[in-house]
Amino acid sequence: MRRMSDTPDGDSSSESSFSSNHSVTPLKKLPYPKSVFFIVSNEFCERFSFYGMRTILSLYLVDILLYSESDATVIFHVFTMMVYFFPVFGAIISDSWLGKFRTILYVSCIYALGNIVLALAATPPLNFPMRPISLVGLLLIAIGTGGIKPCVSAFGGDQFTLPQQAAQLATFFSLFYFSINAGSLLSTFITPILREDVKCFGKDSCYSLAFGIPGVLMVISIIIFGVGRPLYKVKKPEGNMMVQVSKCIGNAISTKLKTKGVSKASWLDYAEEAYGSKLVTDVKRLMKVLVLFIPLPVFWALFDQQGSGWTFMARRMNGDIAGFTILPDQMQVINPLLILAFIPLFQYVIYPILNKCKILTTPLQRLVAGGCLAGISFIISAVICLFLESTFPILPHATNGQLRIYNALPCDITIAAKELAEGNIVIPPGNNYTNIDIEVLQRRTFAYTASGCGSTEGKFIVTEKRSTAYLFNQTEHPAYELEDNVDKNKNGNPKLRLLLGAPNPVEIKIVNSDGVEQMRIDSSNSSMFGLRPDNYTFKFGDKYTYTADLKLGGVYAMVGHQSDNEFKISLHTVTSPNSLSIFLLLPQYIVMTMGEIMFSITGLEFAYSQSPTSMKSVLQACWLLTTAFGNLIVVIIESAEPFHDQSKTFFLYAGLMFADMIVFSLMAMRYEYVKKEDVDDTQSANDNNNGRRDSEKLKGISNVAFTTTDEKGLNT
Repeated sequence: MRRMSDTPDGDSSSESSFSSNHSVTPLKKLPYPKSVFFIVSNEFCERFSFYGMRTILSLYLVDILLYSESDATVIFHVFTMMVYFFPVFGAIISDSWLGKFRTILYVSCIYALGNIVLALAATPPLNFPMRPISLVGLLLIAIGTGGIKPCVSAFGGDQFTLPQQAAQLATFFSLFYFSINAGSLLSTFITPILREDVKCFGKDSCYSLAFGIPGVLMVISIIIFGVGRPLYKVKKPEGNMMVQVSKCIGNAISTKLKTKGVSKASWLDYAEEAYGSKLVTDVKRLMKVLVLFIPLPVFWALFDQQGSGWTFMARRMNGDIAGFTILPDQMQVINPLLILAFIPLFQYVIYPILNKCKILTTPLQRLVAGGCLAGISFIISAVICLFLESTFPILPHATNGQLRIYNALPCDITIAAKELAEGNIVIPPGNNYTNIDIEVLQRRTFAYTASGCGSTEGKFIVTEKRSTAYLFNQTEHPAYELEDNVDKNKNGNPKLRLLLGAPNPVEIKIVNSDGVEQMRIDSSNSSMFGLRPDNYTFKFGDKYTYTADLKLGGVYAMVGHQSDNEFKISLHTVTSPNSLSIFLLLPQYIVMTMGEIMFSITGLEFAYSQSPTSMKSVLQACWLLTTAFGNLIVVIIESAEPFHDQSKTFFLYAGLMFADMIVFSLMAMRYEYVKKEDVDDTQSANDNNNGRRDSEKLKGISNVAFTTTDEKGLNT
């Protein structure tokens, strides 16, 4: 009976049929089913859509919806949790009512609608309430991608006739796996470029296009899938084993509570009368494995932060290399690239060496090693974060205020303010005075007298937890207050303000290194604005130009005055630009990917080899749920906000991972492996380390790995 696993040949009847047919008559060679090419194309488009949207999601939540990084992390992981929770319902609907074809078709429409809603919410001229509409779009996408996740690969497997096409089925899953990674790689690289390098609706970014393209791909995937309808083999729903197991467990509990004075060896034995000894025995073996699943969600709590915490971390680093800028969300492409490189490396080099040295030879030992590698990757992250945090600007805090005074006059300014400084403060033309350590309780006023090009009196007002700026740009007039913000731009781009003294306003054209005009601004405008990192030319009217190199993460003030129809300009770095290279993140990605291969692939192998044949689909569903619960752990921790510094939070996750692996190790020591001769599909399990082990990047579509292994077992 085919279940949640989507394994088209998951029932033992297929194997027995093969054995008998093989011994009696030669197998008839059948043509390769053309219908699978529609399914593979559909999967490519769908994965492009999903990973493209997911890659930029955390930045969209911060940049456009203006959530804090902590709140954005919570939303990101709630979304991911739902993505891996809804497959349970998708499998039940498919196997019990609609069948795979109709489930994929109907739920894909919900999926595409979610993409469209999200793209429309990100389109400013429509003036939709962006936050609620975006969240509705994310919910629809989660329902859609989760609902079809357990169906697509299995539906592809249904197109083959077994056992005649066993070898062809294996090539299908290779092609299917390739389409997943191709869609993921392309979208993870391309979508951030659409977000960052395209301007639309007067904005410096274009999230509506970045979400719209994946939405279009999702619509195309539905069309491709629908066009192939005349070629498909569509099988009727046969019932869902997940439901049967749930009913069996529920019956055992209720019968035990109702039955008094009757003692049985196991509480599950109370369900034998209603469900038979075979199902009860299989559920017992299932429960032995599921107990070991309890600690596993912590791994996914760390792993899935590549799209949230690690992306926010990358935003504070310098992505410049050889004239090209690596965008923070593009770093997520490293994981699928490393997976493709590491699978053969582990299969043909690392595992044989470990086996020869008799180290980490059992699946549970490798699971522990994979979890520890994930913990090590977060220690690396935390250490890099410590260095990163040392480069952050010093921001005003409780009992503290900051003051900056700029001189945009053609002469020195001498300021006498006894409570602010013991002696006179002298500020040359185009320069500034900075004091970031002023003790303030709510509000503090400093009276001053200023002389230079003229004389004037006034007051500097400093507020607790605020940075305040004042500008002298008119002779014999007090300095006027400016709204000051010395923190780095949330989107990582440099920030700039013009602080100029000019008798008459002058239009300033800002041109990038390619000679393209980026914006025009009046010289009297002192508001802070953002630009992309680049070497800019500032054209003051038609007579004067100034060149400034604005780097990622920097905050700048351009101070100057007009003299004899020319401007004398000086650029001040208020907040230093990002200095740590984004490529310092490579070690943590490498270690995490190594951990993923040892944890995810081995976990699938262990679950597959230790479970009864009838329970493999249930194990796959529970494996997906470990990812859902892992993201729930992140939601709980980030909602509590135990630490302000990200480095401390990363140390917390690393400590949690190591503690979790200690508990798991103690549980694993008590586990007795099912003997080889007791499992009717042991050969399949032994072949489980092949290069097509996927589970949607080795976890999301475990049915691919399982089905491939079944076929390898049949071939042998």
